[in-house]
Amino acid sequence: MTVVWVVVGALGVVALAIGLSYNRFVQQRNLIHDSWSNIDTELRRRHDLIPNLVETVQGYAVHEREVLTEVTQARTAAVDSAVPADRVGRAEPTDAQAGAENALAGSLRHLLAVAERYPDLKADRAFLALQDELTNTEDRIQAARRFYNANVRGYNQRVGSVPSNVIASVFGFRPERFFEVEPVVRERPPTALSDGTAL
Repeated sequence: MTVVWVVVGALGVVALAIGLSYNRFVQQRNLIHDSWSNIDTELRRRHDLIPNLVETVQGYAVHEREVLTEVTQARTAAVDSAVPADRVGRAEPTDAQAGAENALAGSLRHLLAVAERYPDLKADRAFLALQDELTNTEDRIQAARRFYNANVRGYNQRVGSVPSNVIASVFGFRPERFFEVEPVVRERPPTALSDGTAL
């Protein structure tokens, strides 16, 4: 009779371990999806800033039509590559989306470089406010990306480690994708004082 109780106890411990491991996978996967939604929110904020930025630059840099068109087309491609709204909550980044966002970042860097050639534009309050908002958004995108990738790294390590890889295989937990996107603004530009000197 004691052998039966030992076997039942051992099976109970194994079932408990499997249940705990499964629940941890679910929690980690949900954390990844939640942290992806933070990135998605900031990317959308960046997308929303671009039309105003392009319009402001266009007012000063009328001869830079090619650059403005490049930014507008890159924004459209980035918006189109985003995960559809009906997949929010179970969304994950794709290679196409990362590529589109990196192309957009490159075109925005080009636009900001062009803006440097127009002193009146660089002094425009609306442009400075948009540039500052873009910088703040970029900071938030990079912070959200690091948090997301840290969650993915921890989850993927469990998916590939023994013995949790057995649970992952049985219940269909697959490695998640990292998200790499280049920042538009690598350093915060210096803030100018009213007399034109930098802080």
